[in-house]
Amino acid sequence: MTRVFVFTNHKGGVGKSTSATNTAYGIVSMLRHAGAANPRVLLIDTDSQAHATLVTTGSKDYGADDSLYTVLMADRHNAAQTLLNCLVPSTWDADLHVLPASSMLEGAERELNGLAGAPYRLADPLNQITNRYAAIVIDTRPSFSLMTEMGLIAATDAIVPVEPRYLETVGLMSVVGKINEVRDGWRQPNLRVSGILVTKMNARIRGHKYLLDELKSHSVLGPLLLGVVPVNEAVSYAHQCHQSIFEYAPTAPASKAYMDIVAKLVRTLAAGGAA
Repeated sequence: MTRVFVFTNHKGGVGKSTSATNTAYGIVSMLRHAGAANPRVLLIDTDSQAHATLVTTGSKDYGADDSLYTVLMADRHNAAQTLLNCLVPSTWDADLHVLPASSMLEGAERELNGLAGAPYRLADPLNQITNRYAAIVIDTRPSFSLMTEMGLIAATDAIVPVEPRYLETVGLMSVVGKINEVRDGWRQPNLRVSGILVTKMNARIRGHKYLLDELKSHSVLGPLLLGVVPVNEAVSYAHQCHQSIFEYAPTAPASKAYMDIVAKLVRTLAAGGAA
């Protein structure tokens, strides 16, 4: 079964798109380096702001005929082929394919709300093409909207990026609880919270260290800690250049941290077990 990693949190500015895009590219690179027969990864952008689309393709001028919106509005019998028709290769790597977002996704939520089966309009066509990819990565908007629900229903593994200023137990537990509600409410037994990713960590700030220690010691959240990415201005510069952090600054602290995270996820692909 192809693993589908969805990056989600209802808080904005926590490095969700940065984590999704660099993880997707990192998996491609690591699988190719390992000699995998199929290193291809699909990145799906479900956020109408299209940040993941922009940095990985150099454009966010996608619309009614060539984006995720097209797939969601397609006749359900043709949706899988429509999805394939809308894929574009990333400028980062030919084996990283992108299903672009569009500003029209805002309207899609209004159009689809209340329609029978609407939350499955991504999962159903995606299930028909997953065997083409070693892994799939989904970026979501900073809210638990219908679009985010679609991403969760299509996924096997939810990864929650958080800043150390937002590690309060109540806040994180509410995110985990919402993901579990989607799993149980929509009968998606394969979906699980498989990682908490701490981003923009500054070890010189006492509060950051305190909150990280609190997370590590938590009985429920602690075992879910997937990795810690230090605050690093190279990330912003990489965005401006429409490059991955690995290409822009391969020796930067953030690059090394993301590669450690990717290595953990690639091991789960090989083992077929939990992250």
